[in-house]
Amino acid sequence: MFRLNREQRRLLERMGLNFKPLDGVQEVQLKMQGKTIVIRSPEVQVIEIKGGSRIYYVSGIEEEVAAAQQEAPEISQEDIELVVLKTGASQEEARKALIEAGGDIARAILLLSQKKA
Repeated sequence: MFRLNREQRRLLERMGLNFKPLDGVQEVQLKMQGKTIVIRSPEVQVIEIKGGSRIYYVSGIEEEVAAAQQEAPEISQEDIELVVLKTGASQEEARKALIEAGGDIARAILLLSQKKA
């Protein structure tokens, strides 16, 4: 764990920084285009700066997950029907577009519209 001795703490406090542990964190995810970095068993420190800003210091076991391995979003029948109504696509095409769009209805409609053009 990231620990400071008394002298280091005093110096940081004079600089306007205050370190506090954030307990109970089970997992931290950094979602990027095409992949997600998952920090398992994280130790998180919150660095509070005068003026209200915060910095989160995270350390732990890193695991990279490719976009294809990430959980598929929940797709409701209502979402599928809306995409079908707006695009004229089949229900299966609408479902695939919604999955590709990460559950984003507008993006799924755009994807299907571009494929038909």
